[in-house]
Amino acid sequence: MQNLRLPIITQSSRLRCLPSLEVYKRRGTTSSHIPHIPTTWSYPPSPINVADDEIAAWAAKPLHALTLPDLIRILTSSCRHGRPPLSPEALLSSANFTLSLLPIRIAHRIQALRNLPFIVVSNPHISKIYNNYLHSFSRLLPYTQKGVSTPEEENVFTDVVAEVVQTHTNTIPTLARGFLECRKYISPQDVTAFLDQHIRARIGTRLIAEQHIALHFSTQEHGYHENEQSSYIGVIDTELHPATIIDRCGDFVGEICELRYGVRPTFVVNDESDSTFAYVPVHLEYIITELLKNAFRATIESRPGGRERCHPVVITVAAAPPMAPGTGGVLPQPEDSAPRITIRICDHGGGISPENLPKIWSYSFTTFSHGSPSSPYSSYSDALNTIAAGGGPEAGSTIAGLGYGLPLSRAYAEYFGGGIGLQSLWGWGTDVYLSLKGVGAEVGGRSA
Repeated sequence: MQNLRLPIITQSSRLRCLPSLEVYKRRGTTSSHIPHIPTTWSYPPSPINVADDEIAAWAAKPLHALTLPDLIRILTSSCRHGRPPLSPEALLSSANFTLSLLPIRIAHRIQALRNLPFIVVSNPHISKIYNNYLHSFSRLLPYTQKGVSTPEEENVFTDVVAEVVQTHTNTIPTLARGFLECRKYISPQDVTAFLDQHIRARIGTRLIAEQHIALHFSTQEHGYHENEQSSYIGVIDTELHPATIIDRCGDFVGEICELRYGVRPTFVVNDESDSTFAYVPVHLEYIITELLKNAFRATIESRPGGRERCHPVVITVAAAPPMAPGTGGVLPQPEDSAPRITIRICDHGGGISPENLPKIWSYSFTTFSHGSPSSPYSSYSDALNTIAAGGGPEAGSTIAGLGYGLPLSRAYAEYFGGGIGLQSLWGWGTDVYLSLKGVGAEVGGRSA
């Protein structure tokens, strides 16, 4: 279906209501003398008062790639001894750094939503997200004129940034439901292309905002103690221990299984390297929870007789050795020499069927069924999909059964140069390989 270009009232206060054709007919104007009515708007009306030219001006500015090493170096250069608490001047610098990035990113998202077919962006769910972005843009716009120059202004600005984060908490599940309802009007390929770009942009936008919020509160008197030794710089843990995250996520998923169904698949973590590196813990928690949820679900469904018959899920953590040029593998070859951590999750859950294997990275593909009561696995599937968003960056939202788990996890892994690969042996089990890219330099006086 072609995009509909309807002359509707937009959010700009500079635009007036357009007269209908009936008005001209009553005036005796012939059709040949009816003035041209501009038809350049194809997005729903909004109560937010932001002029189109302001959005266009900010959306025309280039997006700057956000890498984990660069983000850490920028922040540590502003901190006392390389770590929080920040000086008042450094905190203002962090606020203005955040302000220099957020409006551009939000304006790009507004334009991307406007480029969707009108019938799609008019869907109540997608229209809600569109208006949320307009609202966030309007809240940040006043600060772009003068910047943040005093501690008092920084306090208020941080509240605004926190409001922006809260406003967009449920963006992904809301978009998912909107695209599900509009599947007749937009192709799966277009949905995947839009979501790939949108989710990656959202990860960076949310990270920028939450990083400043974390630095703000760690600098307050009640948020920092002089003798306290912390490996955190904002939301980044420069000494993150993957095995600790895996244990916590595995216990969480297992407890839910045992509490609700009396079935708790066991898991074993092998980590001889005892590796640490700089990363965002909440991102890793989401990825691991999603991957373990899939492994636990497959294990339960393949062994309905109980946990006595379940093979344990085996998780191996290893520091990835340098790859020789031209070396192939499940994961893409890294383009630099930065240290990497590889996590393998191995289950004996029967694997993925050949007809489903090519679809697992597509948004909205899911093997989850809301289930008929006659299905012996329906209750297991419902619980395990419900806990998929139990923690991490999508906490508080539910994307169960919408088919977003694996592609969303891959987006988080790839954002900082990692990736997810998968090998499945139908009838036996699945091995998932998670690659995480570290920082190959000294960070804040400690090795990352």
